[in-house]
Amino acid sequence: MVAVAAATAAPSVVVADQPPAEPTEYKTADYRSRVPATLAGARVLSADEAKALWDVKSAVFIDVYPRPPKPPNLPQATVWRDPRHSSIEGAHWLPNVGYGVLSPEAQAYFSSRLAQLTGHDTARKLVFFCLRDCWMSWNAAKRAMAMGYSAVAWFPDGTDGWMDIGLNLVDATAVP
Repeated sequence: MVAVAAATAAPSVVVADQPPAEPTEYKTADYRSRVPATLAGARVLSADEAKALWDVKSAVFIDVYPRPPKPPNLPQATVWRDPRHSSIEGAHWLPNVGYGVLSPEAQAYFSSRLAQLTGHDTARKLVFFCLRDCWMSWNAAKRAMAMGYSAVAWFPDGTDGWMDIGLNLVDATAVP
């Protein structure tokens, strides 16, 4: 009886290194936090797998790193310059499309740019990325699948993973 009571009272073991479970909805807060190991319907890529796709130019690489907004309280005469952003060479930077909730304008931008980048081919391979532990790429890849894209890959380590395997980044310009 004592052994049963002790076993019942023991707390469940939670391993801190385990990634969170994959949610069913888009992530809408804490975008820079641990990401799940999976994305239902998408292929999850390691840095080496992403590099292999990049080498043969068989996929459209889409960087969804957000663009910081211009601070609203800047003095009138202040010149605002977007902070520099570095990305994978040849990737297309579609800023602000990885939020959990998109404005109608951001959704239209995302939809039209994906159509343009894929030549309206929803079977074209897409690789979504941002930084390591950034939900923006997870959200964007999930949203692309909801829009009917069928060959979606998610590179969760993003530019951090790219640099980890000794590859360089280049200055990025947002797709207008």
